[in-house]
Amino acid sequence: MELKNYSFAPNRDTLARLLQWVNLRPEEGDRTWLMFAFYTTVSVGLRWAEDSTVAMFLDEYGAGSLPLMYIASAAMGAGIVFVYSWLQKIFPLRWVIVAIAPCMVAPLMLLVLLRWGSNFSYLSVIIVFLMRLWVDALYVVNDLNTSIVANQLFNIREIKRTYPLVSSGVLVADVISGFSLPWLLQFAQLNRVLIIACGVIILGAGILSYLSHQYQAAFPDAPQRLIPQEQASRHRRLQAPIKRYTLQLFAFVGFLQVIGLLVDFQYLQELKGNLGDQELASFLGLFGGIVGLCELGTQWFVSSRLIERIGVFFTAALLPIIVGFVVPGAIALLNLIPAMQSQSLFWGLVVLKFCDELLRYTFVVSSSPVLYQPIPERIRSRTQTLSGGTAEAIATGFTGMIILVTLFLCGQFVPKSLQQWILMAETVVIAAACLKVVWVLRSRYVDLLVLSAERGELSAANVGLRVFKQGVVKALGETGSTADKHSCIELLAQIDPQGAAQVLAPLLIKLPPDLQRQSLEVMLMGGANSVYVLEVRSLLQQPEETVDPEVFALALRYVWLAEPNPNLSQLEDYLQARHHSLIRATAAALILRQGTPIQKVAATKTMRRMLTHKHERERVNGVKALREAIYLQALRIHIPHLLQDESLRVRCAVLEMIAATRLEEYYSALLGALYYKSTRTTAIRALIRLENEALEMLLQLANNTYKPEIVRVYAWRTIAQISTLEAKESLWLHLETSWGATRYHILRSLLKIQKQPEAISALDSFQHSRVETLIEQELRFLGEIYAADIDLQAQQTLKNYQSNQRVVIVCELLQRALQELEFDVKERILLLLRLLYSPEKMQAAAFNLRSQSVTNLARGLEILEHTVNLPTKSLLLNILDQRSHQEKLHYLAEAGLLEYRPMAISDRLRRLLTLGNLLSDWCLACCFHVALVSRIRLTTDEILVSLRHPTGFVREAAIAYLSVVSHRVLLELLPKLQKDSHPLVTAQVKELMKKYPVNK
Repeated sequence: MELKNYSFAPNRDTLARLLQWVNLRPEEGDRTWLMFAFYTTVSVGLRWAEDSTVAMFLDEYGAGSLPLMYIASAAMGAGIVFVYSWLQKIFPLRWVIVAIAPCMVAPLMLLVLLRWGSNFSYLSVIIVFLMRLWVDALYVVNDLNTSIVANQLFNIREIKRTYPLVSSGVLVADVISGFSLPWLLQFAQLNRVLIIACGVIILGAGILSYLSHQYQAAFPDAPQRLIPQEQASRHRRLQAPIKRYTLQLFAFVGFLQVIGLLVDFQYLQELKGNLGDQELASFLGLFGGIVGLCELGTQWFVSSRLIERIGVFFTAALLPIIVGFVVPGAIALLNLIPAMQSQSLFWGLVVLKFCDELLRYTFVVSSSPVLYQPIPERIRSRTQTLSGGTAEAIATGFTGMIILVTLFLCGQFVPKSLQQWILMAETVVIAAACLKVVWVLRSRYVDLLVLSAERGELSAANVGLRVFKQGVVKALGETGSTADKHSCIELLAQIDPQGAAQVLAPLLIKLPPDLQRQSLEVMLMGGANSVYVLEVRSLLQQPEETVDPEVFALALRYVWLAEPNPNLSQLEDYLQARHHSLIRATAAALILRQGTPIQKVAATKTMRRMLTHKHERERVNGVKALREAIYLQALRIHIPHLLQDESLRVRCAVLEMIAATRLEEYYSALLGALYYKSTRTTAIRALIRLENEALEMLLQLANNTYKPEIVRVYAWRTIAQISTLEAKESLWLHLETSWGATRYHILRSLLKIQKQPEAISALDSFQHSRVETLIEQELRFLGEIYAADIDLQAQQTLKNYQSNQRVVIVCELLQRALQELEFDVKERILLLLRLLYSPEKMQAAAFNLRSQSVTNLARGLEILEHTVNLPTKSLLLNILDQRSHQEKLHYLAEAGLLEYRPMAISDRLRRLLTLGNLLSDWCLACCFHVALVSRIRLTTDEILVSLRHPTGFVREAAIAYLSVVSHRVLLELLPKLQKDSHPLVTAQVKELMKKYPVNK
C-alpha cells in the first residue's frame, strides 16, 4: 500500500503539470479530454474523406469547376443547417448531437458503394460530385455540433481555456490523416479509404454518446419548442438586441468563410497548374500534416493564453489582418523582384493558405464559441446553428458567384497574368469589411451580457426630456392607475424640477385631489412663479368645501408667494375658526412672513391656539404652517414641548419645521431623531435640507464608533444626499482614511451620488487614481486573509492540534470569520469598480459573481474583463475567480502587492492583530479566543485597545484572554470594567469578581 501511494503522488504531480502546461484546471480535465477524443476521431475520418473526394473531384472536373461546387455546397449547407435547427425544436438536444453524425454518414457510405459497383462513367462523375458535396455538409454539421456541445459543457470563462485544446482535435487529425493518407493509399483505393473514414466518424459519434451520457445535466432534456412561459417572455424582451448581435455574428462568420474560400480557390488553382493528380493528393496530405503540427503547438500552448491576455476580439481579428493585408502585401512586393516573379505567386499562395489554415483553426476556432455565450442558454444552440451554419452556407454560395463573375469579366477584359491579382484584391476588401464587423461586435458583446443578466437600470440620462414631458401629459390625461400617475409626477420632479410647473399647471383643475396635492408640492419645490398663478388660483375660486383642504392650503401658499404685491387683507379672513385648521395655519404663516405688526399679532394668537390645542390635527397643521414662517417670535417657547408631544405626526412636523426655519439650538433634536425608526425618515429629510450646516455634526456622528452602527449608516447616507461639493469631498476624504464596514457604508453612499449624471462626469483622473489605490489596498488585505487561512490549515495537520478539540473548534471559527471577511472585501472591490465604470455593467457583474452557479460566475468575470481597464485587471479576475488561496497568493506576489511567507500560528495571529482596524468585530474576537486556547502571548497594547473596543463581544473576548494569561492585570482592571455598558461584559465581570475577589 505504501508503495502504491508513493508511486501515485508523482503521477498526480505530472498530471497537474500537464494541465498547467495546456492552461487547464483540474475540474475541467475530464470533460476536455473526452471532447478532444470525440473531435479528433471524427476529424480524422472527415479529413480522409475530404482529401479523397477532393482528389476524385479534381480528377473528374478540374479546378475550374470549383466555383460551381461552392454554390452547390452553399445550397446543401443551408438546407442541412435548417434541418439541424428543426431537429433541435422537436427532439432534445442530446439526441440530436449524438444521432446527427451516423445519420449523415449513412448516405455517404451508400454513394461510395454505388460508385464502387457502377460501370457507367457518367454515373460515376455525378456520384463524385455528390460525395464531395456531402463531405462539405458533414464538415458544417461537425463544426456546429462540436461548438454547440462545447457551449453546453463549458461556461464563458472555461471555454476560453478548454476550447483551444478541444479544437486542436482537428489539428491532431490533420497530422494523423496527413501523414497516414499517403501510406494508406499504397494499400487501398480511394473508395476503400472513404469506407474506413465513415467507420472512424461513427466511432467518434460513440465517444460523443458516452460524453453526453456522463454529463446529462449540461443538456436540455426538453425540445426548444417547450420553453417555459417566463423564459419565453424574457427572450422576447431580449429579442431586439439578440437579433442585432446575431446579424453581426452572421456577417463575421460569413466574411471569414469568404476569405477562406477565396484563398482556397487561388491555392488549389495554382496547385492544379503545377502538380499532377497523384502528386496533388500526396502534397495535400503532407501540407496538411505540416500545418497540423504547427497548429497543434499553437493551439496547445499559445491560443488559450493569448485569448485570456488580449481578449477574444483582438485574437479573432488576427486572421483578416494577416491573411487580408500582411501576406498579400508581401506577395506583391516579392513579385516586383524579377528573379522571384516565376515562383513568387506559387509559394506566396502556399504561405497564404498556411497562414489562413493556421489562424483559422487556432485563434478563430478557439474564440468563435465564446461569441455565442452572451445569448441565453435556452436559445443559444439554435441561434448558433442558424447564425453560424447558414452564414457559412450563404457565404460559400456568394463566394462561388464572385469567383464565376470575376473569372468571366477577367477573361473578357483582364490579361491572364493579372487575373490572380484581382482575386487577391477582393480578398483584401473582404478582410477590411471583416475587421469593421469585429469592431462592432466588440461594442455589443458586453451590452448583451448585461442585458441577459437582467440587471439594467433606468436613469435620467437616457430619457428624452421633451418626449418624456409629452408622455407625462398623456399619462395624466388618460384613465389609468393612480400609482403610475404618481410615479410619473415623481420622475418629472427628479428630471426637471424647474420646468415641472409648465407641464402640471394646466392639468391641475382636471386632476384628482391626491395628484393635485403632489403636483402643487412639486411646483412649490421649483419655486412659485407668477406665470402659473391663474391656473392655481382657479382652485381657490371653487367652493371651499369642494376642494381638499390640503390642496386649498398649497394653492393659497403658491398664489401669495408668487404674486409680487399680495393683498394680505384677504388672508385675514382665512384666520376665522370656520375655516379648516390647515387653511388657517397657512394663512397665519403667510401673514407672519409678510404682514404688518398688527396682522402678525393676530396671526401669532391663531398659531398659539393651534399649537396648544388638544386635537392632534390642529397641532400638526399649526406646526406644518410654521415651516413657511421667517420669524417665529413668541412661538419658540412651544417647541420643546412639541418635541415631546405624544403624537408622532406632531414630532415629525416639528423636525421638518426646525430645518425649514434653521433653528440651530434644536439641531441636536434632528440627530436624536435618527436613532428611532419612527422619526428617522423625517430627520434625514430635515438634515438634507440644512445642507452644509448639518455636515460637521453628521460627520462627527458617522465617525463615532461608539454610536449604534445603524445610526452611523444613516448618517453617511444623509451626507450623500446633501448635494453640495463639500459633502461629496468629505465622503471621498473619509473613504480614503476608513476601513472595513465604515468604508463599505461610505461607498454605498457615494454610489447614490454616482447615479446622478452630473456626478459621473465629475469623476476626474485624480479621483480615478484614488479608487485605484483603494483597490490595491483591498487586494493587499485579501492577501493577508489568504495567508492567515493557509497557515491555519497548516496548523490543522499537527498532531497536538488534532488532539485538542477546543483548539480545533476555535480555529475553525476563525477560519469562517476570515471567509466572511474575504466576502466583505470582494464586495467593497466591486463597489469601488462601480465608481469607475458603468453602474449597469458593474451591477450585472456583481449580481453574477455573487451567484453560486459556476456559469453565472463566469458571466460576471467576462463582463469585468471587457469593461475594466485597470493595470490590476488580470489580478482582479484571478482573485474573483474560483481559485485556491495558494494560487491567489501567487498572483498577488507576481503583481508585487504581497509576498507570502509561512508563519507559525502565534506569529500569524499577532500579524492579524496589527491589522485590527481592518478586521471585522467577530474576526477580532476570534483572534483573542484562538490566542486564549493556544496560549499565545499578546502585547499589553493589543489587549488594552480591545478592552476599549466599541463592540461588547470583542471586549468580552479580551477579558476572557486576560483572565487566563494575566491575573494581576485583570485584578487591576476589574473595578473599572464593572461599569461597562454591555450586559455580556457586565455579567462576565461579575463572575470573575466572584472567582477572583478584589480588595477594595
